[in-house]
Amino acid sequence: MKIREQWHRFSELFREKTGWKILDSYLLRKFLGSVIYSIALLMTIVVIFDLSENIQRFMDKGVPVGQIITGYYLNFIPYFINLFIPLFTFISVIWFTSKLSSHNEIVSILGNGISFRRFLRPYLVGSIIIMLVSLLLANLVVPYTNARLNEFKYAYFGRAAISTSYIHVKNDSKSYIFVERWDRRQDQGYFVTYEAFDQQRIVEKISAQTMQFNKTNGHWILHKYVRRQIIDGVEHVSTGDYLDTTFNVLPVNFSQDVFISETMPFTQLRKFIREEKRRGSNMVASYQIEAHKRVSNPLGIIIMTFLGVSVSSRKNARGVGVHIFIGMGLAFTFIFLQQISTVFSVSGGLPPVLGTWFPNLIFLTVTIVLLKMAQK
Repeated sequence: MKIREQWHRFSELFREKTGWKILDSYLLRKFLGSVIYSIALLMTIVVIFDLSENIQRFMDKGVPVGQIITGYYLNFIPYFINLFIPLFTFISVIWFTSKLSSHNEIVSILGNGISFRRFLRPYLVGSIIIMLVSLLLANLVVPYTNARLNEFKYAYFGRAAISTSYIHVKNDSKSYIFVERWDRRQDQGYFVTYEAFDQQRIVEKISAQTMQFNKTNGHWILHKYVRRQIIDGVEHVSTGDYLDTTFNVLPVNFSQDVFISETMPFTQLRKFIREEKRRGSNMVASYQIEAHKRVSNPLGIIIMTFLGVSVSSRKNARGVGVHIFIGMGLAFTFIFLQQISTVFSVSGGLPPVLGTWFPNLIFLTVTIVLLKMAQK
């Protein structure tokens, strides 16, 4: 009862301070309800198709039903929700706003002295709510579920990205490590070369067949190694089966693909990017794009919401279908711009921050223009 009373008191205070009306609650329920319904429908279709594709594999591997639900699909669904939530927010806004327009509800609202700007308030509140959910998913939930999903694939399918090849890593300002092949499952590298320099001259070189990380003490174990050192102009050579040493790198520094960044929470990802910059990794641009997308995509929800309103608020004699058609065209244009700008950022043609935010900036401009032209 206390919780209910506190909520009632808070809602009354909110209505008093913001001028929130029953009409606002009606539009907000329509907005959020349409988004939830469309996302739930999409996830049902995605899960059904994925299950029909993988059911035989699950049976062949003997995966328990509980693991399929908790280990696979509960980690599979958040990724797709976060991926599609901007698009389906946009489509949902167009759908229910077009229905309001076709039933002359918007004309009645505006005809009763409510300004178009005031009419947009529940859309703003709804888009902020969805944006906050998307931020939470992108930066905390999805990285965790991606890691869990990858563990499931390792355990039952053995088919997630396991190894990378020909990796150069900067150990510090005067030394580098080259690994011909890196196995992420074992935290082990094959055909390893370590080189240390002094004024552009090699002063130490270690070659080893394998290199493995010891999680207990943070040391690296080199097997079948040959070590050459230049001391006072004299070369010293030593060999052995086992060398316990330390490097300024961790196994994650050798896993050079975008997926590794998709399993990190935002703060950890930012720290990882700084480390990769220091080491001179050629994957820094891809990691930066991933970091910027975790902010730009949720903020894009607000832009797509108002774009949807501007497209669908005017009544059309041809019905809702025209609004949906225009909306789908704009949505696919947005996705196309995202892909193009991402490719240019990865290739070095655009800075990652500009490549990631460019579609949002373009569609923000389009949205402002269309809102000025929208029904008043």
